[in-house]
Parts: sequence; structure tokens; C-alpha cells
Amino acid sequence: MSEYTLPRDRAHDADVLAPQAVLEAARRRTLALTDCLDDDELMAQHSPLMSPLGWDLAHIGNQEEIWLVRRAGGRPALRPDLDDLYDAFRHPRADRPALPLLRPDRARRYLGEVREQALEVLDAISGRAADQEQDPLLRRGFVFGMIAQHEQQHDETMLATHQLRSGPPVLDAPPPPPAPSDAATLPAEVLVPGGPFTMGTSTDPWALDNERPAHTVELPPFWLDTVPVTNAAYQRFIEEGGYHDARWWHPDGWEHRRREGLEAPRFWRRDGASGSWYRRRFGRVEPVPPEQPVLHVCWYEADAYARWAGRRLPTEAEWEKAARHDPATGRGTRYPWGDDGPEPGQAGLGQRHLQPAPAGSYPAGAAPSGARQLLGDVWEWTASDFTPYPGFAAFPYREYSEVFFPAPGAASAYKVLRGGSFATDPVACRSTFRNWDHPVRRQIFAGFRTCRDAAPADEGRP
Repeated sequence: MSEYTLPRDRAHDADVLAPQAVLEAARRRTLALTDCLDDDELMAQHSPLMSPLGWDLAHIGNQEEIWLVRRAGGRPALRPDLDDLYDAFRHPRADRPALPLLRPDRARRYLGEVREQALEVLDAISGRAADQEQDPLLRRGFVFGMIAQHEQQHDETMLATHQLRSGPPVLDAPPPPPAPSDAATLPAEVLVPGGPFTMGTSTDPWALDNERPAHTVELPPFWLDTVPVTNAAYQRFIEEGGYHDARWWHPDGWEHRRREGLEAPRFWRRDGASGSWYRRRFGRVEPVPPEQPVLHVCWYEADAYARWAGRRLPTEAEWEKAARHDPATGRGTRYPWGDDGPEPGQAGLGQRHLQPAPAGSYPAGAAPSGARQLLGDVWEWTASDFTPYPGFAAFPYREYSEVFFPAPGAASAYKVLRGGSFATDPVACRSTFRNWDHPVRRQIFAGFRTCRDAAPADEGRP
């Protein structure tokens, strides 16, 4: 039941020990998501839920300046006047278009100026092993990994803005490969044995504060969907009146469904003549692919489906145990398949495709239980509220996690999502990584899988 340790000579450690490479990869993606649009589109707000893409562009540079140039490098501020303007907690997203934001050409120059100094800081710090060991911000390149993850998280948010944007397509990517030959014969569910496991991490050098510390959790056995719920399965919920039967819905979710008029996942539309379902995906309208995991559903929709199916959403502890606990060794691994990777054949990550792969894909990435696609393709809603682990300590700033936790005695405003999506970069995806959002959110690349309690006699079953 021990937690994994990242050895320095293992292949999966390369991203941890090569901060310049992950910083450069994030920047290439940032520019690709913004260079494809003109200035007016970059400065427009495509949804009140999202910032203008131009705000994200300069915010990425401001965070890099604060943490890599000033904090890690001890250098003078380049643009202290931007700190308030690009502080995500001072200005709600709906208000940001009215701010005196940097125009895209100036934002790009600012990004370049910050990056030049950040790489000088990285080069200087690389030769000071003692400083790295004494300062937890610098240890094993944590602050550089934190900023690479921050930029990639904004890149995923920017991709969600592209999905919300109207107008002709500007992004393209090859389709995911077809489902493997055994996808149709996979069991509907897999058994995850009961017992203790190590949840969270105290050793992953780039894990963020809400993933820490490692702690033991005891769980009874449970059955988990082998793959995420598909579009075809979700269509049966729609056809059988799931959106119009209050029995399946959380009371708050039922009121939300009625108030917002929810009838199907976001971006779905039904053809009146044929009755077929279509979806809009990054400016393209296409038939809903039945074999792909359902996408763009809120927590309330996922919860209602699970109840309709006679099941429930897994807790995040159940999800994590299924994703990283190897019962044969008692170890927790960084990924469902082990500690190395991820490789392209193991998970749908990194925006290689602009949609999920068919359910049952990536057999090389299966967990010991046999469950597939626990990382990548779609974020998975869990039953759990976003709360701190026992012994949590904010690091290096409260605003990353702590301010989102509920006050003592108060209800949480956020539900936990796990696993990452096709839009998530590998640097920001591991079995301990925690995401969270309001249970009404549908613009995120989220789906789900369901589970059920196991009977004691099930423990001995294959």
C-alpha cells in the first residue's frame, strides 16, 4: 500500500526534470490557440462564462513574471502595473472585456520579454543545487512545473472558449483512431476490490497543493463502468424521458434543468425531420458519434443519468483507487498503467484530437482492474465535493485551492472532476490530479462513468 516514488532515471521523470521543454510546449500551444484569430476576435467575449482570449494571453505572461522572474529569480518587476489588471480574483470574467487590456500584439511582446528572463532564471538556478534543495518553491523545478501547468490549464480553458465561439472553424486536428477490436466485447463493469489504499501524494515533485498529502483511505468493494458513458447510452436516457422525470434529479438540479430548459448535452441539436442528433464541435456541425463518451454534460445531468441507470457516480476516492491502486503490489502508481508515460497509445491527451476517442480505446492505458480511459478523453464528474485532504497546507499561495474550499459548516459550491480530457496536457494530468467546477457547468470537456456497491460475495469473482 506504499505510494510510488519518482526515480530520477525513469523515462516518465523526463518531464519533471526538463522544465524548459514543458514551458516551451505550453507556449507553442498558447500561440496556436491565439494566432488563428484576428485581434477583434481575441478581444471579444465569446461567452460571459469565459474571458476574452486576449485576457488569457496576457494573464499567462503576468503569472510567469510574478513567479519565475520575480519570486524565483529575485528580479525587478517588468510590468507591475499589470498585476491588478490580470488578477483573476479582482475582476470577474464577465467584467474583463471592459478593462484596458493589452492588445494582442503587445501581449505577445510581453510574453516574449517575460519568457526571455524566465529562461535566464532557470539557467541560473540549474547550477545551484543547494538553493533548489533549501527552497521548496525551487525544489526539483516545482515553480517551473507549476507555471507550465498553469499555462496548459489556461490553454484548455481557451480551447473551451473556441468551442463556445460562433463563426467558421479555425482549428483542426486528425480524428482519433477507431475503437480497438475488443471494445465491443469488454465487460460492462469491473470490480475494484475493497480495502485500504493511498490517496493523494507527498512525493510527486510537481503535484499541486490540493493533491497533498498522501493519506490512507479505506473503501468497500465496488463495481465501476469499464468505460465512460457513451453518447448512445446517454441518448437512451433522453429517449426514455430522463430529462422530464424529477425522480432522477437532485432537487437543485431539477430546478436548474427547468429554469434553463435543458433537454440534451450542450451543443446537441435534434433534426426535426429525421429525429437524428447533431452536435456543433469547434464550428463544425456533425452527427453525434454514438461510440464516443458523452461530453458537455453538467454534474446534475451525470447524477440524473446514474440514478436512472440504477447506479451512482463514484466518489473521487473510488475513482482514484480504480485509477492508481495496484492490488497485486499494494502500490499507487502515477498513471493507471504504471509510473512511465503517458505515451500517445495510452491516453487521449494533449489536444492531439479535437474530440474523445471511442469508448474502449487505449487498451495499453488500462488500469489493473481493466477499466479504460480513466485518464484523457473526458473529465469525469464524481460524487464528491471539493474539500481539502487531512493535513492540507496551501502552497505556494492560497488562491490556487484554499479559497475554493467551503467554509467550516458550509456546503461546497464545487464538485470534483477527475482524469483529464482530450484537451488536457500530460504535464497537468496524473492519477492524483484534482479538478473542480460548479455542478451547473457544461462548457467544460466533461463526461462521466457510473458505479455501484459490490456485495461481499463479489470479492472472489473475476
